Amino acid sequence: MKWGDRNLVTLLLIIIYIAFIGLGLPDALLGSAWSVMKSDIGATTEMAGYIALTVSLCTVISSLFASRLLHKFGTGKVTLFSILSTTLALLGFSFSNHFAFLILLAIPLGFGAGSVDAALSNYIALHFKAKHMNWLHCFWGIGAMTGPILISFWLNEGNNWRAGYLTVGAILAVIVVVLLFSLPLWRIFENGRSDVGDEKKLVSNREALGIRGVKMSMLAMLCYNGSETAAGLWMASFFIESKGVSAGTAAAFTSCFFIGIIIGRVFSGFLSTQVSSKNLIRYGGLMGCLGLFILVLPVSYWVAAGALFIVGLGGAPIYPSIVHATPVRFGEKASSSVIGLEMASAYAGSTLIPLLMGLIASQFGMFMVPIILLLLFGIMFAASEMVNRSYKLKSV
Repeated sequence: MKWGDRNLVTLLLIIIYIAFIGLGLPDALLGSAWSVMKSDIGATTEMAGYIALTVSLCTVISSLFASRLLHKFGTGKVTLFSILSTTLALLGFSFSNHFAFLILLAIPLGFGAGSVDAALSNYIALHFKAKHMNWLHCFWGIGAMTGPILISFWLNEGNNWRAGYLTVGAILAVIVVVLLFSLPLWRIFENGRSDVGDEKKLVSNREALGIRGVKMSMLAMLCYNGSETAAGLWMASFFIESKGVSAGTAAAFTSCFFIGIIIGRVFSGFLSTQVSSKNLIRYGGLMGCLGLFILVLPVSYWVAAGALFIVGLGGAPIYPSIVHATPVRFGEKASSSVIGLEMASAYAGSTLIPLLMGLIASQFGMFMVPIILLLLFGIMFAASEMVNRSYKLKSV
């Protein structure tokens, strides 16, 4: 690769990092603003769940169609139109006065999220080192944290949640403009060859499902992503009920989990230059199981908070490492389809597992939360090891 090409690759990588911030920005907006939004639009508390469910279902569907869209239009265009869809949806949220409009806008919001995640993840897995996959998901975390901060600022300025959504939409609109002008850069790895539009080379989802190990990889993604979302939703309740702490302290302890994830992904990026994706998943899974085993024990709340940090730290490399290992495990030709299936499984897990965990915990008690999480981590670890038996991964 020529020096000039290297500069263009660096520029493209910077743009992808920016796009990942945009991917994370909308994720926590609804929960942060709903307490005020519902009064303005005449909604009730539980209606937020209907919006979130609509987004999740559309995200799963979008992930399943991502490979076909990528094959037909290419990564650059799919990323551009996905973030444009998200931008228009959020701007629509800022002007909505009725719950029905929010449900309708949740459809393009979900479709945009699923496509862009699968598109960028596949592109990074094919063309960049594993460290970038880990660091990109840190940038997603930056976006996910920034959204609530912006909402909080505007809520403190007269409960103006609409301005919060409008601000996030404006930021995404700037990212859309950047992506529009960057479209020629996305073809830098194709060396003048175009596979776009060649349907004969597309590996369908059905064909991808038949590849050895794909179903186990999907199961691993379902269990990890579901456990990550469920931990964020229910661990505060666990601390309140099982450890007897206040709501404010419980919320602070729950943040230990996400701090662990962010720190873990930073360090995993450096470790990935020496440690294979297979071992990052393996050691991360074992560390997560250790932290959850401590949480199951009758320990003090301070020890439990430290254990939750260990869970986040251990789980940090699992999602990005599974995705980055996909082209090596299952072949580059099938990678976009397999990653789309993995993403769909991950989003299905984040939709269903927190709901099921809530039902079980409400019936038997919040002490069940770390037990269920430990079971999920165990299944994830076993599924990943079953894939490893069939595929010897290099240091990818």
